[in-house]
Amino acid sequence: MKRLNTSVCFGALAVSLLASSQVYAKADDVVAVAAPTAPVAAEPTEDEGEIVVTTTAQKRFENVQNVPLAVQVVTPDQLEAQGVRHFQDLGKIAPSLTVRPAEHPVNANVSLRGVGTFAFGIGVEPSVAVTVDGAALAFQARAFTDLPDVAQIEVLRGPQSTLYGKAASAGLIKIMTIQPTDTLHVRANTVATTDDEFGGNFSITGPISETLGYVVSAGYTNWGGNVRNVVNGEKSNGRETLNSRAKLRWKATPDLTFTLSGNYMNGNTTVGRPFIRMAPDALLRNSPGLTPAVAFPGVTIDEDNQNIANNYKSRTKYWGWGTLLRSEANIGKLNILSLTAYDRFRLDDYLDHDDTAAPGPFGSNLQIGAFKSRLFTQELRLLSPGDEAFRYALGVYYANVAFERPFDRGPAFSPASWDATSGSRQIAGFAQVDWEFLPHLTATAGGRVQNEAIKYTFRDNVAATNFAGDADDSVATYRLGLSYQATPDIMLFGSYTTGYKGQTYDLTTGFNATRANAGPIRPETSRDKEFGVRTQFFDRHVTFNVTYFDTDYTDLQAQSIEALPGGTSNFRLTNVGGLNTKGLEFELAARATRDLSFNGAATYLDATYTSFPTAQCYVLQTAAQGCIPGAPASQNLTGTRAVQSPKWKASAGAEYAPSLGRNLNGVVQASWQYQSSLYFVARDPQAFQPGFSVFNFGLGVRDHDRRWEATAFVNNAFDKQYFQSLVNSAGNYGNRIATQALLPRDFRRYGGVRVGLHF
Repeated sequence: MKRLNTSVCFGALAVSLLASSQVYAKADDVVAVAAPTAPVAAEPTEDEGEIVVTTTAQKRFENVQNVPLAVQVVTPDQLEAQGVRHFQDLGKIAPSLTVRPAEHPVNANVSLRGVGTFAFGIGVEPSVAVTVDGAALAFQARAFTDLPDVAQIEVLRGPQSTLYGKAASAGLIKIMTIQPTDTLHVRANTVATTDDEFGGNFSITGPISETLGYVVSAGYTNWGGNVRNVVNGEKSNGRETLNSRAKLRWKATPDLTFTLSGNYMNGNTTVGRPFIRMAPDALLRNSPGLTPAVAFPGVTIDEDNQNIANNYKSRTKYWGWGTLLRSEANIGKLNILSLTAYDRFRLDDYLDHDDTAAPGPFGSNLQIGAFKSRLFTQELRLLSPGDEAFRYALGVYYANVAFERPFDRGPAFSPASWDATSGSRQIAGFAQVDWEFLPHLTATAGGRVQNEAIKYTFRDNVAATNFAGDADDSVATYRLGLSYQATPDIMLFGSYTTGYKGQTYDLTTGFNATRANAGPIRPETSRDKEFGVRTQFFDRHVTFNVTYFDTDYTDLQAQSIEALPGGTSNFRLTNVGGLNTKGLEFELAARATRDLSFNGAATYLDATYTSFPTAQCYVLQTAAQGCIPGAPASQNLTGTRAVQSPKWKASAGAEYAPSLGRNLNGVVQASWQYQSSLYFVARDPQAFQPGFSVFNFGLGVRDHDRRWEATAFVNNAFDKQYFQSLVNSAGNYGNRIATQALLPRDFRRYGGVRVGLHF
């Protein structure tokens, strides 16, 4: 990477924690540059203590305490205080969110409340959608990069299909970037760490004339990684990214505004998955002589291992660009908004498939491929005034997306060579009405009707076969809710919401006539019940929110065994049955004094498969452990806790910023992240991650008006080792224990310095 390539005790504690944040927004999906906010609490208003939180979750600018949804808003300063500079680390600050990385971003998984999509095929929709400035991303992988010009991030939990479409059946992550302003603002940040990460970003925004405004922003990060390849001595598991964005806003008239933006990203990653467990008698591909000492020369395999032995450099290269035209008009009291977006993305992956330096063909198995996407979207909205008793949002949406995936693997084992394409066209109309039919009592009704047509091609270059197919589907989703503003500072709400994830084809290795004849995988649907309380106390110096949720998923899309006509069966992504996820989410923000603030968030989660009778056995699973003999063998996961769903997850932070005189303030920061145990693969002891806590600390100084700040920090201060993902590779070693790990950024304690300028 030397250059850029184009149970109860814890519950009581959890109830005392939450994350809430503040930022001043102008309109839906638009957040302007504001004075820097406190890193771990909402910005105070004029009385230096009142906490104000804003959100655009319902496609209009609102105070989050008045919004009957489960939404968390995160500011850039909160991200810094928790050591979050990359998309995959967002789960550290949003407890209901879990991000599991993989050998490359396309195979990563994002889940909310224990629900995500564990699939590798192109065209398979995620359960958690991602938007940037209101425009959807075709690939979640497009978001797996640094967060250099973020104005705020909103995490909407639970089904969001009614307002946000078919790829938001479990939730939505809204990333909003800096917008043009009427006065000059400059923001610049740099970071350097003790483990050789360095990076910086800047944004300049201001006016060109009375009617023209602009934003120019860019960021660059380089980190070699925390894994060492003993074959060539190079670091691995690192990344290098360049992000840039420019916006031009034209106020054609007082009631007509156009904002044109463009973005470009370019980066690469290196892939390193150390073995942390290995049976002494394990042999690569069960081949005599290919012992661990031969396959991994110079590597000591144990739980703390950070070395790999790869004779091929595993890596990815990616780039992407996009444009967005935002057109906004006010006609009387009505607001009309148009969002026109185009996006392209490509990721090339080059992987040492055997992950060894073994001599001979078994040590030279490679996996090489590419992911390509093109997306065009058009959304048109009509919004009524937000301060009236009867208000509404109406909209239409169109999307056209195309994917390509060439793939080659071999030559020694698991050979594959194929090319696939997938495409979809979506047309939808949506509406939401909020009616305060009695004083302080508001009813909400929303609905979405959509039609989607999908198509695919698949050419197997080994079997010399070609397949193609198409399908279409129409569906309606809806949301019903009731909220009561008991006092200006207490709001209660309840809602019933349906979600939808579209049908798809499983375009992966092994696709054949049987799979083609089986047709598309049926859509996944969800039904969600939520009840919540939004409260503020002590003149809005303390905010405390609680949400209860209970969601059922039907026709859950997951990897399983599928019985097909003629008595045959195969492993594939299919509709496995059902899942129920329920729990409690707690959020708290408090400003004890002008200089002392706290916040935190916690989620209690119970996610269980309600029907999953024919799941794959995990590698090494015996009949005594629940693997049912057969052709093929299977296990029944009904009643089992869902993968990647910890029972408890929490984060908390505090900041003390006393005056040091001469317009200076000291800065003392502390943050804590906790996650209880989970399985990355159901019931598999080799894929079990015990619970852990991570603490971060910072000490610095800043200008009283926060025009500049310098902070020294240490992340994972107590050097707690944990894993972001575990892979059971025993099948590659003669069914002997062989476990690989993906190490998080803070697998080891590291320190650094952050310097920021804001004026």
